[in-house]
Formats: sequence, C-alpha cells, structure tokens
Amino acid sequence: MKVNGVECIKCKGKLLCGLSSCKVLNSYKRKTKTISVIKGKSFQGNSPPSVFVSWQNYPKVNLAPLSSTSFIEGIEVFDEPEEWFGFSSEKITEMRESLLMSGKKTDIFSALNPSKELSLIQETVMSIKPVDVSVEVNKVFSQKLSFDSFSSPLGPKADLKKFSLNENPSIPKKIDYIVSDTDLNSVEGLNELYSSNFSVTSLQKILSAGLLGLKKKRKLVPTRWSITAVDDTVSKKLIEKIKYFKEIDFIQLFQSSYLGNDFFVLLLPGSWSFEQLEAWKPDSVWLQKSETKIISDFESFRGRKKYASDVSGAYYAARLAAAEFLYEKRRQAKVLVFREIGSDYDLPLGVWLIRETVRDALQKKPLRFFDLDLALKFLSSRLTVEINSYIKKSKVLNELKQKKISDFF
Repeated sequence: MKVNGVECIKCKGKLLCGLSSCKVLNSYKRKTKTISVIKGKSFQGNSPPSVFVSWQNYPKVNLAPLSSTSFIEGIEVFDEPEEWFGFSSEKITEMRESLLMSGKKTDIFSALNPSKELSLIQETVMSIKPVDVSVEVNKVFSQKLSFDSFSSPLGPKADLKKFSLNENPSIPKKIDYIVSDTDLNSVEGLNELYSSNFSVTSLQKILSAGLLGLKKKRKLVPTRWSITAVDDTVSKKLIEKIKYFKEIDFIQLFQSSYLGNDFFVLLLPGSWSFEQLEAWKPDSVWLQKSETKIISDFESFRGRKKYASDVSGAYYAARLAAAEFLYEKRRQAKVLVFREIGSDYDLPLGVWLIRETVRDALQKKPLRFFDLDLALKFLSSRLTVEINSYIKKSKVLNELKQKKISDFF
C-alpha cells in the first residue's frame, strides 16, 4: 500500500508520507474496556514502573508516566516485554489498556534542571518494583488503545495535573550510582547497567527519562528512539568482543514462531556479519492487498554507519538477540535472520516481539549442516516464500555463492 507515494512497508509509522498521523496505525485504534470515567479526576494506583515520551513535535514532547487507576497485583509484568513471549495479543492489549498515560507537554532539555514533578517521575522509572502513586488529571482526552511499530500498545491518555509518590521507590544501588555519575556518557552507562543484568526494557525507560549521560547533555529521549538506541548500543559492545572469538565450525539453523511471525536464524561459519530479511505477505500489517514484499538490511565485519532504514528498529532488536547468543557461546559467525510475516500478525505490537522471538529461537537445539546448499534446501522446505527470492536480496548469500580466487587453485 502507498500513501502519498510512500510505501507503508518502508515507513512503518514514521510519517514519511507527510501526513500528521499514520493511516495504518489509526486503523488499529480501538476504545479501551477498562477506563471510562475517573471519579473526581484523581486516583491512586500503581506504576509497573513505566513512562512514555512522545516523538512528535520534538523537542516539545509529551512526558507521560503510566499507571493503573486502582491497585493491580503483578502489574510489574505490564511493562516488561521480556516476560511476554507466549502471551496472546489479547492478553498483551488487556494489560496495556489498564495503564493510563497521564501526560504533560515539556521540553526535552527539562532533564537538565528537572522540576520536582519530573524528579518524582524519574525516581519511579529507576525503581525495579511497582510504585504506589497518586495522580490527578485535568481530563481524559482519549479512551482509545493505540499501536506503534516500535513500542508496546498504549492505553488511554489524560492531561496530567499532578503526580506524586505514596512510597519510596525501590532503586538498586547500581542504577542510583550510574544515574548520579554525571561524568559518565550514556553509552558507557547503558553498557554498565546491561552488564549488571538489568533488562533491556529497564534501560530503555531510564534513557527515555533523561537519566543518563554527561550533566550538560542530558535530555528526555522519545520512547521509540530509546528502544532502538539501547538495542543498538548494547549489541555494538557485544559485537566488538565477538569479533575476537573463534568462528563456529558448522552451519546451524534455529526456528521460532510467535503471533503470525515465523523466524529462522541461520548461523554460517565465517567472520561476523549480520543480515535480516523480512517477507511481508499480503494483508499483513504494513502491506495490504498486494504481493509479498521482501525488505532487508545488512552489515559486514566493519559494521554499518547509517541507520537500517528498511527493516528499521526490528533490525537492531534481532541483532541484539543474535549478539547475546554468540557472546554467551564465545563464538562468531555470519548471521542471517529470515522473518515471514503473515495476516495472523493482525496488531503491530512493537519491536520487542522480534527481540524475544529471536531469543527464543536461539535457546532451542539447532539443526546442523556442513553444506550450505543442503541447509538452504532444507530451509526452503520450511519457508512459505521462495528461497530464491531471499537469495536475490541477500548480500551474505550472494557473496558466499560467488567463486573465490582460491577455488581455482
């Protein structure tokens, strides 16, 4: 489908078409079931913890802590996608629609000298446990559940009047130390927190809330940008180390499926490179009533300098999962991720789905091959799109199939 000459498959809600809102994503908006009226326009509830920072009208963004309008047991899972794999789309949307976004317009540079209210929101985000909060709103201006290609579904929205804490957040010493270090840049801060076993999602929220980086450079970061920034930053650090590991000895093929997404991860002997090929089939989210479309992005041993604009955030999410696996195994390889998206993927749920499904695939026992042609023949029997269509798009496979000078001696 094209809007104003721009293919939706390449835009994925980035508004490259020039419209003020995405027609595809708008078609998925629906009224929530759990929140209709907030009595007295104030409530007490708990936050997973969670915060959302918008990207439209940047640098004037909407900063919104997410919380329930009553106390919910187990709410920490509502904003922890690392725990969602295997959940139905219905369960995920039910969790997310239970969280009210109480937002307030603010400048991204407010993180340089945070107000008392922003400081309380930041303290909430630093917590590793749910936080009891009190929220007062001027009005609820949207009762619709909205969807995004990068972040998790978002529930109803309100205009925030006042935000306060009913208890002291449970902030780990490591997070407090990193946040307090205003001489530490954000890249180093993210990698230190990741190496201390804090989840990728927690890192994304801390970055969004303007809690990392040099003192004079701190700012709020839109959520969709922080998601990709964390995936990219953490995987780059792992890849630096992976490049010194021994190459794998044989071809390995992993597979996992989730919510209409079929993933195949092919590891090939050789120096590090990464490629993701996505086949969007007719009537899938970003390709409606058309022929199958294959998009791809690639990086060689030297890495890439430009943003992976075709596969976009999904590329960095999958790359992180692959880098985690190879780092754990102390091996390096050429990595190809094949993703097939069908009509069963009927709601855009965010790039966490890609990261967690690739992680799941790599936890399973792989099929082993010692011949690339045999591996591709077997893979062809599992894919629904012709393998030759992928080969034509793949830089890694085309490179391997070309004759080397050494083959003639």
